[in-house]
Amino acid sequence: MPRYVAFLRGVSPMNARMPELKRCFENAGFTEVRTVLSSGNVVFDSRAMARATLERRAEAAMQQQLGRSFPTLVRSAEALRQMLAADPCAAHEVPAGAKRVVTFLRTAPEAKLSLPIELDGAHILAMEGLEVFTAYVPSPRGPVFMSLIEKTFGNGVTTRTWETVRKCAVA
Repeated sequence: MPRYVAFLRGVSPMNARMPELKRCFENAGFTEVRTVLSSGNVVFDSRAMARATLERRAEAAMQQQLGRSFPTLVRSAEALRQMLAADPCAAHEVPAGAKRVVTFLRTAPEAKLSLPIELDGAHILAMEGLEVFTAYVPSPRGPVFMSLIEKTFGNGVTTRTWETVRKCAVA
């Protein structure tokens, strides 16, 4: 059975408990369910089906059991491993000390983007399919990269660090 990773937008330890999210996914019919970290990453097995179908099933289960759902973006673990191996940021000059993040989109942007895009030390370097690759240097101004991402793609996305994506891909 294929392994999938669900990235839930807006989850924190303050608004969702990982054991409850795990039960939601199990009750949705998914197997071998694990949560990774406490930021809304759920890894699971399921028979092969469309990404949108998996997302709807997970969101419906959360709504039914928790009385709310979190926007869910699903990718296959295999696709994540391939993405990590290809390392789309490798072709770009990433500043020393920069953090790398991957933003997951549900749908492709309507307008064609001219990359890279830069704002206050945050650089959207590449986009492949429905994944966006950004590098930023942490600053006292806070998460400027999130402002750049939301300005460019809206808020129907979710972002994870490169390290978190790696942990999820092998969980």
